[in-house]
Amino acid sequence: MSTPQDPYSYLREDEPDPDGPADVDETEDGPTDVSTSDFSFDDEGVGEELRHASSQERNNAPFGIIRIDDTGVVQFYNRYESNLSGVDPEDAVGTNFFTELAPCSNNPLFLGRFKDGVEDGDLDEHFTYTFTYKMRPTLVDVRLYRDQAGNNWILIQKR
Repeated sequence: MSTPQDPYSYLREDEPDPDGPADVDETEDGPTDVSTSDFSFDDEGVGEELRHASSQERNNAPFGIIRIDDTGVVQFYNRYESNLSGVDPEDAVGTNFFTELAPCSNNPLFLGRFKDGVEDGDLDEHFTYTFTYKMRPTLVDVRLYRDQAGNNWILIQKR
């Protein structure tokens, strides 16, 4: 008799499978390990650390973490960002960040920087921004980063 596959095994993957299922923690009770992550928003190497982190570690980060593809479609949306925006991670994954999820970012300051960085293959931006879509104006620090494997990260920290 075979043992059933662990339904939470995807939470322990070191690197997400770009062709696999969306990188969303679907547990109702939250993470089994309640320790906080060692990520720091201002850490120079945080983008590369995210690439190797599990979904659970990204969900425990003390700032928003969003992974998007080159067209802006959300592949991962962590709990901090969900709490900040009021959007459930399951609803965010598969939507376009710039046109559906946060259309207030569909401008040269935000989307323009993202497109330029993706086109150049060198995305590493840090700026202050105010989100206004479906929420009270919220001042944040934003980091846009493209890691060595070609994953695009948006990091959001409330000011």
